[in-house]
Amino acid sequence: MKTFIFTLILACLIASCTKTKNEGDTSSQIVSPAEETIHIIAEQTVPDTLKGSLKAKAMGTIGNTGISVNYYSPAVRGRVIWGGLVPLDNVWVTGAHRATNIDFTQEVTIGAVKIAAGKYGFFTIPGKDEWIVIINKNWDQHLADDYNEKEDVVRVNIKPEMQDQSQERLMYLIQSSTPTSGIMQLRWEKLMVNLTIESHN
Repeated sequence: MKTFIFTLILACLIASCTKTKNEGDTSSQIVSPAEETIHIIAEQTVPDTLKGSLKAKAMGTIGNTGISVNYYSPAVRGRVIWGGLVPLDNVWVTGAHRATNIDFTQEVTIGAVKIAAGKYGFFTIPGKDEWIVIINKNWDQHLADDYNEKEDVVRVNIKPEMQDQSQERLMYLIQSSTPTSGIMQLRWEKLMVNLTIESHN
């Protein structure tokens, strides 16, 4: 009888330990929102309570060209963005953590320059009255540490537009305006920048 009771207790202890280990394994596999790829949408009435710069992706089609933008989306959180968190007249990854990259499934034209299908780094130089938008050959970069102007494919000067409504998180949007052209739009805080893209159908 004593042997049976001892065996039963031992079995219960083993089962308990196994359950605890499995539960621990399950919880360790939960992916935080910052590690998932999400789609940032225009500001809504629901407040943004997520912390950190979220891994995000924007996708769209202009003509027959599929375009995707991969980036990390920081939030305003009451901070001064332009000339504060984002210095003016400096190369910016136009996101956070890593350089933003843009992928074209077919050849496109930006700023009168033909750009072959493929993936590129996307940088900007925000200015007080004008921005410089940059498409760079090196898409896999940490912040702007490895940025090299000699690898620029094209630079386009764009005047930013100010909006009445503030966009809490940095977001990108791909929109068609004609059967063969459209824009890649960047929005953050009250500022908006539109980059014209032409597709070669």
